[in-house]
Amino acid sequence: MMITTCKAAFLIAACSLLAKAWGASYPNNYVGDEACKSCHAEKVESYWKTAHHQTSRPADKEAILGSFTDGRNVLQTGNPELSFRMDSRADGFYQTSIWAFPSSMYPRSERFDVVVGSGRVGQTYLYWKKDHLFQLPVSYWVDLDAWINSPGYRDGVVNFDRPVPPRCLECHFTYAETVGEPNQYRPVSLITGISCERCHGPGLEHIKARKRNQKVGGEIINPAKLPGDRQMEVCTQCHGGRRYPLTTPFSYLPGEPLDEYYRLDPAAAAATVDVHGNQVGLLLMSRCYRSSSQLSCSTCHDVHKPQRDPASFSVHCLQCHRVSACGEFRRLRDKIASACIDCHMPVQESKLVFYNSKGKKSSALIRSHLIQIYNSRPQ
Repeated sequence: MMITTCKAAFLIAACSLLAKAWGASYPNNYVGDEACKSCHAEKVESYWKTAHHQTSRPADKEAILGSFTDGRNVLQTGNPELSFRMDSRADGFYQTSIWAFPSSMYPRSERFDVVVGSGRVGQTYLYWKKDHLFQLPVSYWVDLDAWINSPGYRDGVVNFDRPVPPRCLECHFTYAETVGEPNQYRPVSLITGISCERCHGPGLEHIKARKRNQKVGGEIINPAKLPGDRQMEVCTQCHGGRRYPLTTPFSYLPGEPLDEYYRLDPAAAAATVDVHGNQVGLLLMSRCYRSSSQLSCSTCHDVHKPQRDPASFSVHCLQCHRVSACGEFRRLRDKIASACIDCHMPVQESKLVFYNSKGKKSSALIRSHLIQIYNSRPQ
């Protein structure tokens, strides 16, 4: 889409002003989603409703899913003397540790500053201590509709001092500029959510080319047009399991070889194949992927819009598979045509995402991306 020189110049200036107004500080050649919206409003507005975009947000009443209502705002830990209370105050939202005894243990309060998690499984929360970022000890779990100990936290203990290193931010934020210590950042640089440019690359040169009414120059990356391995790597940067970083955080650019930025240990990869965080690894193990030269993440996923209905994905399975060929067809007939995903990519317990509360361990339930025949039968 062509835009006039005046409009393009105004757009670049407006994006700069918006960044300052929001406290945002974009990395070089990045302009933010508002710049994309000027020409791609429908796609951007739809994308803003997705889990990718909402995977991190400033903490406010709409973003925090847990309740601050009396009676529902307290987490009683496994230690009968210790609880946490979630408070809504005039200047924001807070988590406070409360000791019943001994009286020498003073309460500690820290503010909700950043929400991490779209709310499909749960949310955890971060707070700023000057320019250092820490995780709060209480999170929210969707299935329970309740406050819980943050995953990995020891039950019955007060711990407001878990640092949040850059590698914890890379898959939930667009950008953060590190300064000195591992969890020290320039606060103005923190860009929440996954932006258009995390998958399409920096947009400044693209806008400048349009300013000059040029059809070429400053091309934006379209992952769908990348070679198969490069296309998958755009998703693998966040959905490929644990890796060893080779470069500075947030430096990967779509279209470039991912192995120049991360090293994946094959032994570690096999050990960490899980329904959380390694969807690509599970897909690569699937017979459907290994027997197809066309299958990729984008075969089923349109990242520009919310996709929550498992049945709607079955249409992609039926491009290659006949309903009548299913072993359950004689029993369930056409009913199985919308059940491909629930049967062959079921929701399972994660081995990596879990919490402990009052001596009980509970795991997140997340859909597997290992496409295969499972033992459970459809109803």
